[in-house]
Amino acid sequence: MTGRRGRSGHRRMRTAAVVAMSFLVLLAAGAGWLYLKLNGNINTFDAGGLSKNRPGAGAGGQNVLVIGSDSRSGDNKALGGGEGDVGRSDTAFLLHVYGDRKHAIAVSVPRDTLVDIPPCKLPDGSWTQEQTHVMFNSAFSVGDSPKGNPACTQNAVEKLTGLRVDHTIVVDFSGFSAMTSAVGGVNVCVPQDVYQGDLNPNLGSRGDLIFHKGQQSVSGAKALDYVRVRHGIGDGSDIGRIQRQQAFVSAIMKKVRSEGFNPTTLVPLADAATKSMTVDPGLGTAEKMLSFAMSLKNIDLHDIKFVTLPWRYDGNRVAIVQPDADALWASLKADRTVDGKNAAKGGKQDDKGGNSPATPTPSSSGPVSGDGIEVSVANGTTVNGLAARASEALRGHGFTVTSTRTATGRDQGTTVIEFGPGQAEHARTLARLFPGAYVRGAAADGIAVTLGRDYADAPSAEPSATTAAPSAPATLSPDVARKARSADDDPCANLSYG
Repeated sequence: MTGRRGRSGHRRMRTAAVVAMSFLVLLAAGAGWLYLKLNGNINTFDAGGLSKNRPGAGAGGQNVLVIGSDSRSGDNKALGGGEGDVGRSDTAFLLHVYGDRKHAIAVSVPRDTLVDIPPCKLPDGSWTQEQTHVMFNSAFSVGDSPKGNPACTQNAVEKLTGLRVDHTIVVDFSGFSAMTSAVGGVNVCVPQDVYQGDLNPNLGSRGDLIFHKGQQSVSGAKALDYVRVRHGIGDGSDIGRIQRQQAFVSAIMKKVRSEGFNPTTLVPLADAATKSMTVDPGLGTAEKMLSFAMSLKNIDLHDIKFVTLPWRYDGNRVAIVQPDADALWASLKADRTVDGKNAAKGGKQDDKGGNSPATPTPSSSGPVSGDGIEVSVANGTTVNGLAARASEALRGHGFTVTSTRTATGRDQGTTVIEFGPGQAEHARTLARLFPGAYVRGAAADGIAVTLGRDYADAPSAEPSATTAAPSAPATLSPDVARKARSADDDPCANLSYG
């Protein structure tokens, strides 16, 4: 144990020194060409396309949405292949940096995941209608813009997770290629020989060998081919590709840190990174990006985790597995790591090993009064009459039930309470009657409760009149922690190719 702590502490000190020295170099050049060059590289997207009704902040930490764009426009056409100038999203993950600034987790969202996309702003200033049960990556293409629609994807992620996204970063093909070249290549693992026909099934032949079996260093266009290849490896699925992308991001982190303070690497890397990115206005200058980078300086590679949103196949699409997904989002909002540590409180283990609910419920006892509170009720299970029974009980507590209906999905595991602007306090009152419910902000007005299996399985299937103490929330599925990749893992370890 002592040896590992020593090595870990040494890595953190070395990383802090590298970042600090890099920062000083850039400050020294702040009035010169380097600062101006980096600042001039950065593009921002219109934040006016963000939803007007966004989730509130969680217990701590920051959420950063990272989108990989496979637009074929401009310099990307030669690298991406294909035709068309509409920006498309090839990959996306939500990075949660915990409040202790010593842990981080990236949650990948498969591009074929079926989600609801809230209203999004079009290039002409108008707004779309909400779309339901559509592919996640379609959000980025709303408006058919060559640069894509990062604000729409951010809206979709906030709708999906109930988490407030603090920053959004889009990385394009050409920039990604340049960054891998700037660090001198990245070490990857390939389980079998891969040919041109595996990258492009429409080629009509096997083509030339692209990757030989085993570990190897890749950079530039070849690195891009590695993270994009689907066919010829495993079952050719996007899920397998996500596993390789997570391993690749881990490898590039290791490579950058191993370089230490090396201006011949850091300066080209900073130049390539800023050229490749389109960011929200909150990261729109070199100073802001450096400030954000400095906030990550104390995170050890072992404490950077990668997971995939709990999923299952739905035909040739991906469906979200509940209650596992909602439990994951709730743990992030509570700033709790996958191994149950409360990062908002210095990494202490939770007394019960559980995860705090997204929005805490009042601990006071006594009767619950719903006077003046309007609620819509939906049955998210296959239990007939559940919404009607819950509505009757709510009316008994003074709530006004505006509607009852059957939810689109019938496999809801955990009861979910969504609230619109100005309704947070009323939602907390309602949550006292549904112990363990997941409470989150939503773009829609009012308050809506979608009943899950937890409510149907309750002994009385009726909201209780009092709450003596907050209930124990749902815990993360053991699979989430078991399958998590650490950034310091071997590039061939725990890697599924399908």
